[in-house]
Amino acid sequence: MYRLYGDKGSGAAMVEAALAEIGEPYEFVRVDLSLNEQQAGDYRRLNSAKKIPALELEDGTLLTESAAILHYLGEQHAGAKLLPPPRTTARANTMRWLIYVVAEIYPLIEMRDYPGRFINGEKTQRLLQSRAIVRLRERWLIVEVAITGLPWLGAEGISVADLAIGCVSRWAIGREWRLQNCPKIEAINAAIVARPLAGPVWQRHFDL
Repeated sequence: MYRLYGDKGSGAAMVEAALAEIGEPYEFVRVDLSLNEQQAGDYRRLNSAKKIPALELEDGTLLTESAAILHYLGEQHAGAKLLPPPRTTARANTMRWLIYVVAEIYPLIEMRDYPGRFINGEKTQRLLQSRAIVRLRERWLIVEVAITGLPWLGAEGISVADLAIGCVSRWAIGREWRLQNCPKIEAINAAIVARPLAGPVWQRHFDL
């Protein structure tokens, strides 16, 4: 059985949705971000990066980093079709945008939510937050243009990239701005909600 470490509304949502789509049994272990449990002794010993999500595999291996976890699940459970076939342009494109979300967008969330980790002083921290939001919105508009599958990123149907896009776009940029500027991204989120397996997971994690 898989064991997923995470919290409500966190990056664990995309992984739990993938597990639901796959249909494999799993245990969800809450790591309460509001109490900084990700930095506490027990979890810190398990994952020295002090971040969530983390997925304990059936052989006891702990896998971290959202993109790596989603890629692993897609590869191991090909029947769920969360990854296009290997050695195809569609697979490369899916990985391109999955990596874009976690490498280009995800780090800006930390700057917006925890400016004190990067710079001192209340005024400069507020400036960093405002600049992070501007950059986040710029980068989401790039994703918005790339979505061609309607409602999914690609024509092949739901993929791990869609789960990442749906999850990370819930944060920091503002609901009203998303509704006005990112209708394709909002359509991905709505399509996830409508799925019989991933939908209930999504509704537990996010206020829709």
